[in-house]
Amino acid sequence: MSGRADSDTDPEIADSETAVEQDDAEDLWEDARRARWTAAGTGAALTLAGLAAALLRLTRSAPPLVPAAYATGAAVCAAAAVLGSRGRTRRALWLLIAGVMVMALGDQFD
Repeated sequence: MSGRADSDTDPEIADSETAVEQDDAEDLWEDARRARWTAAGTGAALTLAGLAAALLRLTRSAPPLVPAAYATGAAVCAAAAVLGSRGRTRRALWLLIAGVMVMALGDQFD
């Protein structure tokens, strides 16, 4: 034996490697949880904003396409909130972008 410590046989090194791996796993879980909450919260906020805009445009003399676009965008954002809460954050992001684009397109018709 050469007298140097091997990581397979030294329990202190093995314990420290296990602790680092556990910390990394906890960080990944925390990042995933934060992404789910962000996607769900943003989707809910944009849904409420789209529905409020649709109701406001519905009470004014705007073309019927404008409130329909806001309501459609709000529905897409609501779907994004559901997907985000279930962990599908990438798809939720793209749906949020699409929903806001539909609302912006509806605003152009006004």
